Amino acid sequence: MIDIRRVLTQVEHIHHEFGPPPPQPLVRGAIAAVLTNPFAGRYEPDILPMMKLLEPVGIDMARRLLDAMDVPADRIATYGKGAIVGAGGELEHGALWHVPGGYAMRELLGWKGDRNAYRQGKAEDKTGQPGNALAIVPSTKKVGPPGAALDVPLTNINASYVRGQFDAMEVRVPGAPVSDEIVFILAMTTGYRVHERVGGLRAQDISKWDGLR
Repeated sequence: MIDIRRVLTQVEHIHHEFGPPPPQPLVRGAIAAVLTNPFAGRYEPDILPMMKLLEPVGIDMARRLLDAMDVPADRIATYGKGAIVGAGGELEHGALWHVPGGYAMRELLGWKGDRNAYRQGKAEDKTGQPGNALAIVPSTKKVGPPGAALDVPLTNINASYVRGQFDAMEVRVPGAPVSDEIVFILAMTTGYRVHERVGGLRAQDISKWDGLR
């Protein structure tokens, strides 16, 4: 059921946005895997088995992305995920990425909890400490043609409302997805938008706040 045709990785280093250069560039990275959609062209009522099968894909993609960014895991400050479903599929097929994509990054960054509880629709095990990717991974998805772009949302790994780290990364794979494919995407960055200056909660103050999820 899992048939990967292509994997694309992109990494950028942002040195400035027409203002003074920061002490170190912002590193933003994304990885996209193009998979055959086994449900394309038909309605399948039970698609959940594929969610479990995608878990090794998510783990591999998260590790590849961190390696490509060439930074230690403790420098990752924001993350996000997304999916582009080819025209022969439906939006719900992209939703299969929520658990395998999101939890792959969270576990890579130190979160410890129960994936199964989330997958089964139960309250998730809220174990972990600040710095362990406690926040939900933001997501977006759409049905699109080959070469379609997706703006993948990015928020802080421990508190989604760190305003200076609200961001998005445009990701596209030339020639994909064709009608019977899905592009699954993970994205991570090392911190604040370059020249961010609109106030709000700072990452270093997260431990003072409740409701990190």
